[in-house]
This record gives sequence, structure tokens and C-alpha cells, in this order.
Amino acid sequence: MEAVPPLFCFGVVADIQYADAEDGYDFLGRRRRYYRHSLNLLRAAVEAWAAEKPPLAFVLQLGDSIDGLNARSGQSERALEQVLAALGRLPVPVHHVWGNHELYNFSRARLVHTGLNSRSYGAAAGPPGSDCQAYHFSPAAQFRVVVLDGYDLSTLGREPGSPRYQESLRLLRKKNSNDNLNDPTGLKEPQFVEFNGGFSQAQLDWFNEVLKFSDENQEKVIVTGHLPIHPDASDWVCFAWNYKDALSVIHAHQCVVCFLAGHLHDGGYCLDSHGIHHLTLEGIIETPPESNAFGTVYVYKDKMILKGRGRVSDRVMHF
Repeated sequence: MEAVPPLFCFGVVADIQYADAEDGYDFLGRRRRYYRHSLNLLRAAVEAWAAEKPPLAFVLQLGDSIDGLNARSGQSERALEQVLAALGRLPVPVHHVWGNHELYNFSRARLVHTGLNSRSYGAAAGPPGSDCQAYHFSPAAQFRVVVLDGYDLSTLGREPGSPRYQESLRLLRKKNSNDNLNDPTGLKEPQFVEFNGGFSQAQLDWFNEVLKFSDENQEKVIVTGHLPIHPDASDWVCFAWNYKDALSVIHAHQCVVCFLAGHLHDGGYCLDSHGIHHLTLEGIIETPPESNAFGTVYVYKDKMILKGRGRVSDRVMHF
């Protein structure tokens, strides 16, 4: 580690997808998923974070904390209790991003009343007059973290009769003509599947104003969301519907240094044309019991150093 202490440090973890179930496989039947053991890996991560020196300022849980299997077995509440209990052993705030698997288990209206609603930790909530879960906070002078809601545009977790559901379904059917809306086969824009989502214009406008404030105040900004927003930090499917709109907002400003995401269990990374680091964290759910997948990020005035554990590699990200 550096001779100079970091300004602050924080933990990162993605796609825990816990369920009290035997190991299974992904939708294609190829990749093993360790449903029950994922909780043990999370507990090991919490133990490691609790011993960090200097201590963490917060943890980012990048979405998909419990698996959709729980909804089918009636275990959603119990599974979430166990994940939150493990994270609750930390003496610092945990900021939760909502992913598709949260929305397989709970409606957005219900999630607001669970421990996965971490907006109360934010300095400022997202767009007024909406249920968007975007917010931002400042962990240290001259730094800001923005949490985006990548399922603000989505059919998942919404009442079928609601305007936002109808708007999202229209967009999805316009872009995806397959019978199965989770099937990207033959699509010109393969990200338009139901297990992805997008950003409403209201959220993008709000995001632009936050970044304008950070530009004016010479802040550096770390942005996070469940869905990657750069195809080169993902595969050919797993990124936000209107990722180009989010990138356009970011690229119109000088303040953003990094975008942290989950969703793609293999992880990914790219440095984009504007010098912004796009880091997609490997998922715990597809991590064998003898390994792990989490990290600690140490933030300095000119760089972030990721110390990865298990499947997550070390990385230095200069800015």
C-alpha cells in the first residue's frame, strides 16, 4: 500500500444472489451457481472488511443480493434477512443498488420498506416526485458518490397498470420482437431484454445537475449502478438499455472518474475515450466455495487502488 494514507476507503461486492438452495446453473445451464454458499462468502468478506486498517467509510453492495429462486420458494423475506444480518455486522453504512433479482423477489413499493432502501444514507435523494432510487453523498471533501437506479425504466417490480410499466413495456417490445423478452437472439440492440433496464429522462436530467454541481465545486465523482453502461466493460447483452444516454451525461462533465457495476458475473473493465474507468465486479454467486469475490477500494487524490480478493483482481485506476 501507499506511504501516504488514503483519503477514504470502501468495500465493494456484487451479485451475492443468496438462496437456501442446492447449487444450480445459469439460464443456459452452463455456469454453476453456489446459492447456499454465497452467504458464507459474504460473511467472510464482512469479516475481512471489519479488520481493515484504516477502517472503511462505507460498503457498496452492487445489486442482486438475493436470487430470484427465493420468490418461487416463498423465501424472499428470510433470504433478505440473512443477507442484511451479515452486512449488519459492519459498523459502517452499506449502500445498496437494486438489481433485477431484487425485483424478482419484491415490488419496488415493497423494497422501499426493506433494509435495501439506503437512500436515508444519502446527502440528497434522486429526482423529486418519483420512486427513482438514485441519490448521492459525499464521503470526503472533494469527492462524491452517485448511486444510479438502472431499473427506473423497467417492467420488473412495477404494477402492470402503472404508466412507467407501460412505457417500459412499449420500449422493450419496440426493440425486442422475440416471444421471450429475455431472449436477445437476432436483436440489433441486444441489451433490450427484460433482465436489463434503463434510466428515465428525469433521472438523467437530475444526474446531469449533480455532475454540474460537482464540476463547479471541483469534486471527483464515483458513479455506481447495477448495470454496466459501457459495452467494453461487459459482454454483448448485460448493460443498460439506454447506456449511451448515461455516457453522454457523464462525458459532458469533467468530474467523473469511475463507474462501478455488477450484473455480469465474469466482471469486466475498460478505460473509455474520456479517461473514465468502467469496472464491473465479479459476482459472488458463481464463485467456488474455496475462493471469494469482493474488494476494498482505497481512494487517493489522483487514483483509486482496488485490492481484490479471490476472483476480483487488484487494479490501479489513475485519474
